Amino acid sequence: MTPTRYTGRSSLNEIQDHFMKREKRALLETVGPRGEVFSEVPEGRCVCPGHDIEVAWFLMLEGLHRRDQGLVDVGLEIVGWALELGWDKKYGGLLYFVDVEGKPPTILEWDMKLWWPHTEALYALLLAYHLTGEETYLTWYEKVHEWSFNHFPDPEYGEWFGYLHRDGSVSTPLKGAMWKGPFHLPRALLQNLKLLGEMAR
Repeated sequence: MTPTRYTGRSSLNEIQDHFMKREKRALLETVGPRGEVFSEVPEGRCVCPGHDIEVAWFLMLEGLHRRDQGLVDVGLEIVGWALELGWDKKYGGLLYFVDVEGKPPTILEWDMKLWWPHTEALYALLLAYHLTGEETYLTWYEKVHEWSFNHFPDPEYGEWFGYLHRDGSVSTPLKGAMWKGPFHLPRALLQNLKLLGEMAR
């Protein structure tokens, strides 16, 4: 087995065997060396919906590549969990971090809305709809699309704001920094465009 194939399989196993917790309906951010859950500390209960959704579409694409429907199904399962946990029922949009047990998160920016989880969700949901034909994914796609395009784009200078308060108002007009660069948004738009073209054919 080549190093690349070994690393790929090892990563897939680690996601499913260590970080993915079906009993909690979550993909955790932090676990022990053998996947132990440390629910007595905030770090052990932390979920980043954006990370979970990004991992989910990686799994779906890898499942397609390997002709492994089981991997695709795992990706679909994680997307559902992330939306269930992460969608802000009061203001809409995806929360940055959530506590899987519903306790107060300790990360100060937990309730902010960042650009990149929303771009990842747009691609993951469109891919999920393409692979399954299930209307629930299309409904979620339209919901995320509407919220994102109503809040992130800068109508005056273009591009997307990166950091919003919980209510969707702009926290800072900064569009370029160490963490906010030309990556997630162009990638998501290109992936969506290519996938829509494939679906149209």
